[in-house]
Amino acid sequence: MVNQTRIRPDILGGAVLLFILIMFLFQDVLTFEAAPSAWINVNTIFLGIVIEAAPFLLIGVLLSSMIHLYVTPEQIARWMPGKGIKTLLPAALVGTILPLCECAIVPVVRRLIKKGVPFQAGMVFLVAAPILNPVVLASTFFAFRNQLEIVYVRFGLAFVLSLVIGLILYLVFKNKGPVIRTRPGEVHVHHHHHHEHGQGVAARLKEICSHAAEEFFMMGKYLLIGAFIAALFQTFLDRSVLLSIGSDEIASVAVMMGFAYILSLCSEADAFVASSFGNQFTPASISAFLLYGPMLDLKNTIMLFAFFRTKFVIVFMITVTAAVFAGVLLTFAVIS
Repeated sequence: MVNQTRIRPDILGGAVLLFILIMFLFQDVLTFEAAPSAWINVNTIFLGIVIEAAPFLLIGVLLSSMIHLYVTPEQIARWMPGKGIKTLLPAALVGTILPLCECAIVPVVRRLIKKGVPFQAGMVFLVAAPILNPVVLASTFFAFRNQLEIVYVRFGLAFVLSLVIGLILYLVFKNKGPVIRTRPGEVHVHHHHHHEHGQGVAARLKEICSHAAEEFFMMGKYLLIGAFIAALFQTFLDRSVLLSIGSDEIASVAVMMGFAYILSLCSEADAFVASSFGNQFTPASISAFLLYGPMLDLKNTIMLFAFFRTKFVIVFMITVTAAVFAGVLLTFAVIS
């Protein structure tokens, strides 16, 4: 029964990838004269985003799977020494080397806190790691190689905002008791590092590839949905409306933050969706999209409410939203 349930996502994911490959290779043959030009444009934009983003998503899930399976919470905890506000900077620095996207980071942070990592360090890690890692840096650079100021703002501001968010949450909750939910009879399920010894190279590779395939198909659907909505958005939305929203500094930042929240894109691939809006939206609003989505989106909000106390999650959401909004506007006011 387990094998049957596990093969269905692989079949579905393989079918989707095959469909995309066919559309890419044979789009000239499949483009009928009767097809509306708007839908041809949707197809072109959609395929462009997906094909550019997919390699970075694959690299990200492979590295993430290796970390998930063979790096223990105790090892990460040793990289975050100190107490109080002294834990904030080490947590942000650890986030720069571990390619964990927002899809996987919430349960990891919860495990770290349960292992004794201070919650404020966990929160810095939660918002920093999905942005400040080498895979996201590479994908963002590739997507915005002609607008490097967006690359600099994304990573510089993400580092500063992660420290600010961690500090605010520490000041608000330092004497308020535990922030994570405790569940009776809870079992620690994804504790894979006990396989590290006595396991052959082939078995390890198989385990990594299996976990990476599951994550790729899980996260890939968000990329496909996001790319499709972005293509529809650019094709069918009235250009005058788009330009009026996109040219307003404050409104465009708010709109793109909302868009990032709803789309719930993986941080390894979101830069390619964001770059497709480059001609309609301001650099500030695109930077807000790239900062806000990895820190807070619809799917990790659901996970946060499942793992953390409600009051803490609400304060976390308000803090992240206000910090990103104010941080982006202030940064572009200074550099413009």
